[in-house]
Amino acid sequence: MLWLHQLWRINTRLGRVYQVNEVFQTIQGEGRYTGKPSIFVRLQGCPVGCSWCDTKHTWTLDPELKTSPEAMLAKRSDTPAWAELSPAQLLALFAAEGYQARHVVITGGEPCLYDLYPLCEALHQAGYSTQIETSGTFEVKAPDSTWVTVSPKINMPGGYKVLASALARANEIKHPVAMQKHIEELQALLSEHQLQDKLVYLQPISQQKRATELAIASCIANNWQLSVQVHKYLGIE
Repeated sequence: MLWLHQLWRINTRLGRVYQVNEVFQTIQGEGRYTGKPSIFVRLQGCPVGCSWCDTKHTWTLDPELKTSPEAMLAKRSDTPAWAELSPAQLLALFAAEGYQARHVVITGGEPCLYDLYPLCEALHQAGYSTQIETSGTFEVKAPDSTWVTVSPKINMPGGYKVLASALARANEIKHPVAMQKHIEELQALLSEHQLQDKLVYLQPISQQKRATELAIASCIANNWQLSVQVHKYLGIE
């Protein structure tokens, strides 16, 4: 994909910059940190191609849609426009916006397209904790103290494989489910990589009743945990 090569060139040329689709403060609604006040930094770019993705506007990196940080912050709807920010600029943005949360969730898109060491280290030095939400299809480049949530995207249209290294690095595995085959895919993945002791959350896709019932039954049967996207039930970002 052409835009992936463009992303690599931009970051090689400019160093510690990130292509950011949006930044906002809210409550984390998924996984281990459900209920925690958080600042979300949504990065642009993802080639995985999940059919149920609710952030398809982050998939491509179109140079013509580059905008200013101010315009990016002012967006009131989901668009593929993005701004380029360094870790220092992001920290300044947090201060300017008056954000009070001390936990930063780096999401996407697919954040592991980027080297996240510079960003996470800058955030840690400024007193923030960090979390990455990734599909597990790219190498996780982040400090050991960063909480890594792998939501393994298996057999997606993009053709990327879930990496053993990403699964091993995961602090939690959060698996979206809609039907029985998704449970079986997860069980096979856990068995293949000997990850039976990992913290596992099942997350019903789109809050569907059937998916929720399946997730509950499977959590009970396997001693997994349930993640229900609390923010969507609350009607917040």
